[in-house]
Amino acid sequence: MPVLEIRVGDVVQLRKPHPCGGSTWRVVRTGADIAARCLRCNHRVMIERPVFERRIKAFLERGPAPPPLPLPSE
Repeated sequence: MPVLEIRVGDVVQLRKPHPCGGSTWRVVRTGADIAARCLRCNHRVMIERPVFERRIKAFLERGPAPPPLPLPSE
């Protein structure tokens, strides 16, 4: 299964609401774990990438695209 492209700065809606009542999160770090910050209470959590990908309901806003990789020089 291909890895879902998750960028720093993405705003996502997760399936279950946070205890504060918010369900929108901004991605602040990517890697094997995803760090996200609740947009309602500003709480930061770390979630394993496969779990985070399953919990995503919708992308509300996309972060900036990564720069293209440089071509190898010969």
